[in-house]
Amino acid sequence: MKRYVRLGINIDHVATLRNARGENYPEVSEAAKIVEKSGADLVTVHVREDRRHINEKDLEDILNIINIPVNLEIAANSEMVNIAIEYKPKFVCFVPENRQEITTEGGLDVVNNFDKLKKILKSFSNHNINIAFFIDPDKDQLIATQKLGVKTIEFHTGSYANAFLKKNNVELELKKITDSTTFANKLGLNCHAGHGLTYDNVSSIVSINDIVELNIGHFIIANSIFEGLENSILKMRKIISETIK
Repeated sequence: MKRYVRLGINIDHVATLRNARGENYPEVSEAAKIVEKSGADLVTVHVREDRRHINEKDLEDILNIINIPVNLEIAANSEMVNIAIEYKPKFVCFVPENRQEITTEGGLDVVNNFDKLKKILKSFSNHNINIAFFIDPDKDQLIATQKLGVKTIEFHTGSYANAFLKKNNVELELKKITDSTTFANKLGLNCHAGHGLTYDNVSSIVSINDIVELNIGHFIIANSIFEGLENSILKMRKIISETIK
């Protein structure tokens, strides 16, 4: 049977465009409906502390309007944990967050935040929410994640995407992800990947056998200006499908 890789579409930057002029358009919930119609497997949104794009109303609207799962990205703090528990998306992915960053710059440091994360995870013990950590492809981070009982990780592919763009150290960055995926699989972890993925660079990530889900946002939303959101998602799905053997 042919392997299947789930596709999540991050629609944060629909809200970025809306917020640029403080308007009520484009509607984020409408984008979520198109994502579902286009055959994506889930909608991903990141509620940041500064609410620079997605906010709680967006999250609520999306949860009320679509039937596919929502993957909520949040920082590891009490405010965001309370939001996750209140709205109860199917998936929550913990990501690092820096107010000054333009976009997420790297993976969550599980090793040096082990005790803090252990305490946060206890808050989810009575809630039916699947937890993931967004981490760099690093064995120590994977071991720490497994020790905390988290079953799913999403590899930060930003370094690979940057190397691909500069045509420098691509194989090295890809090997880090490949080797880390193999190691994660031995630890019993489910492997996702995302950040900076495009039509041009996604195939090498899809080709890693133990990657079961991709989350792609900025490129899809940017490309939709020219090709439309549905067409952009369908084209990405086609590339993924044709890559899988």
